[in-house]
Amino acid sequence: MPRSAGDPVRDDLADVFRRDYPLVVGVAARVLGSRDLAEDVAQEVFLAFGRTSVPASEARGWLSVAAAHTALNVVRSGRRRVAREEAAAVHQDTVVSDVADTVVTREERRAVRSALGRLPRTQAVALVLRHSGLSYADVAAALDLSPTSVGTTVRRAESALRKELNRHASPD
Repeated sequence: MPRSAGDPVRDDLADVFRRDYPLVVGVAARVLGSRDLAEDVAQEVFLAFGRTSVPASEARGWLSVAAAHTALNVVRSGRRRVAREEAAAVHQDTVVSDVADTVVTREERRAVRSALGRLPRTQAVALVLRHSGLSYADVAAALDLSPTSVGTTVRRAESALRKELNRHASPD
């Protein structure tokens, strides 16, 4: 339940932040491919968490889903992503020996993120959470799914992602 604007910050926010920040950044970075953007998403997610009354014992699932949703929103909106990636690439390119490989890798990652943004929300989030290292039980709890359906949801998401990538692939 969201807190009102006048409510104080929850007492356990610092503890939850210290414990789960790497998880939130990791989930967001998996979607966004950028640590800087993932840290922006993490900030947004923890601000939102601070306004909830979600028990700290359930924070991990709530934060994982919020990180995936927020990161997918960033992908879908495309806000500032391209500019930041290009700015980050300038720093990375100084040690890259093959520019063509860098361009191909960057384009492949961009295509995967874009395709991920076109998947149904539950599939995209399940895929991101599972590939971020969460167990089936954690993904099930985070998405309110039965643990037995997580594998099916993830496999369907992987299949849908492949179809999206093939549909938008260049005919080279």
